[in-house]
Amino acid sequence: MDVSECVLSAGRAVLDMVEREWQPLSAGELEHRLDQAVEEILESQLLAKLEKQSHRRPPPTNTIYVQLLQNQVGPQVLHTATTSSPSEQEEEKEEEAAESQEQGDAVDNPAIKYISDLLQSSKSRTRMAGRARLSMSHTVLLSLTLLSERVSYRTVSRRFQLEKGNIHRIFFSFCQRINMLEERHIKWPAGKEAVEALFPFSNLIGKKELEGGKGVPQVLGVLGHTRIPIRLPIGKHDVESTVPEVKRMKMEAPPDSWLNLELVCDIRGRFLHCRISKGSHVDRGRALRDKLKQNPDLMPSSSCLVARAGYPLTDQIFTPYTGSHGPREALFNKTLEEHFQILDQAIADLRARFRRLTYLDIGNYDRARAVVLTACVLHNVFLDLGQAVQGEKEEATPQDEEGEADDEGVRRRDSITDLLFKSFNHGNA
Repeated sequence: MDVSECVLSAGRAVLDMVEREWQPLSAGELEHRLDQAVEEILESQLLAKLEKQSHRRPPPTNTIYVQLLQNQVGPQVLHTATTSSPSEQEEEKEEEAAESQEQGDAVDNPAIKYISDLLQSSKSRTRMAGRARLSMSHTVLLSLTLLSERVSYRTVSRRFQLEKGNIHRIFFSFCQRINMLEERHIKWPAGKEAVEALFPFSNLIGKKELEGGKGVPQVLGVLGHTRIPIRLPIGKHDVESTVPEVKRMKMEAPPDSWLNLELVCDIRGRFLHCRISKGSHVDRGRALRDKLKQNPDLMPSSSCLVARAGYPLTDQIFTPYTGSHGPREALFNKTLEEHFQILDQAIADLRARFRRLTYLDIGNYDRARAVVLTACVLHNVFLDLGQAVQGEKEEATPQDEEGEADDEGVRRRDSITDLLFKSFNHGNA
């Protein structure tokens, strides 16, 4: 390695360090990191205090020691280094038994058993990494804990009595195995299943208008996307820029500091399509549009997808009107907005169930993608089990810029708009 390569390597390392220190964090992530830092500081101060006392006089009595632990760190941090009285030992045993019972009850949960069975029956028989001391059920429980709670590896390490490095291997091995189930649990409906998944475009349209396929189509799914914030090394892009890195980060977040998650969901909020890409790769449904054009059989007769402005308008994907428009267009847009609420709720439910998606502190794109895909697959698994959650929807950002549009899509949207408006006026009359 020559001098220039050494300098470049050192520069990237410095940029990575600057990123970790200066990259803006969400309020939740900041609070989580502060709690962890305070916990480590208190633990180090306690150890220093105990060591200082041991030099001045004999070791502190059990009473003083336990009091220090309870007041500053908690009963489990240095629990293995103490000699407890019989009554304290009984209390510790009761706490351990209660925690063990709680984990045992969780392992017996039908969802844990079902996911464990899925992994054991999957095609890959490769042993999951880091499972020397864990059963499959406990592996699933540990991984779901990391996905569903905003907890650190240290917290999970204490809870499951495992080293942090081992937990890291277990979790990502679990994600890889769940990713292999994507085609089984996130699949585009076909045949009878697709027909059964259709739902009305509007309640204003009666059966007569639907006959012959001339009128308003039925909806197969809602197309849209969300962003998942992640941490990626800044040294991987914009290394040659002359603008100081910290200054650029203050001006705007790097495009690869999030993942684009493109989804299509049905009326139940179940995902039919999932595409994950880097923040800098903006596709907005074009790949899906091309796929549907090349494979028209994927869409049942007289059916469509609906998507917000910015997505392509075709005879299979309908988007709202943008700019100034009259009452006809406003009625069409309002009809679509009712469908958009289905996807908004599905995304809110995904984030509510898997709170780890609030911010993925992962410095590797492939691993971050694996975690997001795992959450999407498990979202469908839990819905199939009848275990739904209710997340709080975020207000969608208005999009005034219309995406690409083909002539057939414009013509068909206009004809549907006319039909809707006539039905609306007829109903009022």
